[in-house]
Amino acid sequence: MTDVRHEIGVLVVDDDFMVARVHRAFVERVPPFKVVGVASTGEQAITAVDELRPDVVLLDLYLPDIFGLDVIPRLRTAGHDCDVMVISAAREADTVRGAVRHGVVDYLLKPFEFQDLRLRLERYADQRGRLRGTVVRSQADVDRVLAGASAPASVAGALPKGMSVETAELIERTLRDCPGTLSATECATLTGISRVSARRYLEHFHSIGRADVSLRYGATGRPERRYGLSGRGEGVGSTAAPWMTPSS
Repeated sequence: MTDVRHEIGVLVVDDDFMVARVHRAFVERVPPFKVVGVASTGEQAITAVDELRPDVVLLDLYLPDIFGLDVIPRLRTAGHDCDVMVISAAREADTVRGAVRHGVVDYLLKPFEFQDLRLRLERYADQRGRLRGTVVRSQADVDRVLAGASAPASVAGALPKGMSVETAELIERTLRDCPGTLSATECATLTGISRVSARRYLEHFHSIGRADVSLRYGATGRPERRYGLSGRGEGVGSTAAPWMTPSS
């Protein structure tokens, strides 16, 4: 039975009810998150936060009555300290900067896949846990709390065209969690992406020296390529993620 004390309540805000339904289904696949409500306008979102007291709001920006970012200061004025994660198709630099100034915890562009949202929710849950559980006695304690909070979207261009930072993080974490080696098929099964995509990311990791490759020979047919993470002491949360293509 789920311990409700550890649940993270989520309010989904999107004016498209089908999109909101998909987002709700995505969120509820990621423990310990639980959707406590859905709103389709800015005014509904403000009312729902007041009534439901969610821990985090997944906020679309193109709402029919209020621009999404204008919802945030109204929540703060009303005394609500819930976190806000923007989920929007808005790609304008001014909008992204405005979201940062309003203190959003993340910014995810539509359209996206389940694993993209899952990674961000898990990162948020981890950060939230550190903030709640840390006793700050020194600057080192503060630095540990803030570790890993950099936004991956700012360095997305460092990956080869067609690859996403979120999926690269997912693949690397899967390799790190595996005590041995993985085939592309096994990696695809664990991550929920296609075998072709998994193979592409794994081969990219190998090309930059981030993953080792070994061959497993069967009785017949071509040998199977097996992948294992190199340099397991390094983490994806560093300032320059080791799977990114070095700048020239």
